[in-house]
Amino acid sequence: MTTAGASNLDFLNDTPMSYISKRDIESIKTTLIDVLNTNADGEMRRWMNEGTGNSVQIGGMLTPQTTVHEGSTTCRQVLVVLVAKGQSMEFHPRYCRAGKEDWVLEKR
Repeated sequence: MTTAGASNLDFLNDTPMSYISKRDIESIKTTLIDVLNTNADGEMRRWMNEGTGNSVQIGGMLTPQTTVHEGSTTCRQVLVVLVAKGQSMEFHPRYCRAGKEDWVLEKR
C-alpha cells in the first residue's frame, strides 16, 4: 500500500518545486516582498533564478491579485507562477500585515 501511495506522487517529478533550491527560495521571497510593497493589483513582476547557483533555469511571474484593507491590517493575495523545464505550477498565497510591519503568510 505504501508503494502505491508514493507512486501516486510521481506527477510531482520534473515540476519547478523539484528543482528549486534554498537560494532560489530566498530570491523569490525578496522579490515577493518587493512586489507586495510596490506593485498594484494586476501588475506582474518577472523573476528569474539567475545568480542563485542553480544549474536549472527557473522563472516566475508574481502578480498581486486582490488587496483588502480592514482597519490597520492590509491583506494581499498574489498569483505566483513558477516555470522550469517546460512545467509550470501556480500558487495563490495570501499575505497580511498590520501597519508597516513585515508581511506574514496567512496559513489556511
